[in-house]
Amino acid sequence: MSITLSLYEMLGIPMSATTVEIKEAYRKMARTCHPDAVAFPKKETSATEFMKIHSAYVTLSDPNKRAYYDRQYFRQPRVSVASSKWETDQCW
Repeated sequence: MSITLSLYEMLGIPMSATTVEIKEAYRKMARTCHPDAVAFPKKETSATEFMKIHSAYVTLSDPNKRAYYDRQYFRQPRVSVASSKWETDQCW
């Protein structure tokens, strides 16, 4: 079973992180999982992790992409009141 992390969790930062904090977190993680910085047996898994971290950084470091991501990721499903009332009426 795979757990999907938010981009914020991926970089280990809070949603309120500044651009500077995002960059610092990215650089710190890039140093530890960049394929050129890990042992040979771990290169393939580190490359995959690095690409995920890089993607998170690209999205969160751009104000427009970050705003779009926040709107999409944190969108709450809406329940229609009319449909739930209809179901209740049908039971009686």
